[in-house]
Amino acid sequence: MKNEPVLYRVCDLTQILNLSRTVIFDLLRTGRLRSVKQGRARLIPASAVAEYLALLEREAA
Repeated sequence: MKNEPVLYRVCDLTQILNLSRTVIFDLLRTGRLRSVKQGRARLIPASAVAEYLALLEREAA
C-alpha cells in the first residue's frame, strides 16, 4: 500500500490539480472543496479531493 497523504496543503493541490492558489481558495470559499484547519494551516482531506473530482465528473456528464 502506498503512503498517500491523508491531508494536503493548498500548495500541494496546486500541483496535483494543476490549479492556481487563487482558484483553490475560491473552491474552498464557495464550498466546492472541503477543508479543515489545524492551527493556522488550512488542510484539505484526500477524501475531499476525491469528492471534488467526482463532482467535476458528474457536472461534465
